[in-house]
Amino acid sequence: MEFIKARIDGLALDITTNSPVVTLSPENSKKILPIWIGHYEAWAIGMEISGVISKRPLTHDLLYGVIKSMGGKVEKICITELKEQTFFAKIHIKSNGDIIEVDARPSDSIALALKAKAPIFVNDELFRLKDEKTSGIPDQETLRDRLRRINPEDFGKYQL
Repeated sequence: MEFIKARIDGLALDITTNSPVVTLSPENSKKILPIWIGHYEAWAIGMEISGVISKRPLTHDLLYGVIKSMGGKVEKICITELKEQTFFAKIHIKSNGDIIEVDARPSDSIALALKAKAPIFVNDELFRLKDEKTSGIPDQETLRDRLRRINPEDFGKYQL
């Protein structure tokens, strides 16, 4: 498995499914990887992107606090694979000189990476998925068209 460094390209609401979608792109590339996520996870990612601090810790804040208080550091997160239309991720935590890999959902991993200012890596194969019928991911052009058609007013329903 080869991993490439990625960045968050966008956070939007897919009007066809009424589900939030976070898009990742390799650095210096126009390819995108859409990952449909839950509303609460989108809220957490949006807060981190916007620099908004919640009054009480959200789940990723809590996890980050636990990792730090135990002397650990979030080294990176990796989006590893897609199985049966579900993405998988690993959080890499450095603790006492060892690297611990923790299984996680991509949405939680991304929120934690933003909080910890840790890099995001994606399995290169995930950017090459083409067949929507087998992967569940629209091809690059279809997704770009769908995201372009999203009404800006649809975003007004969600407040941070």
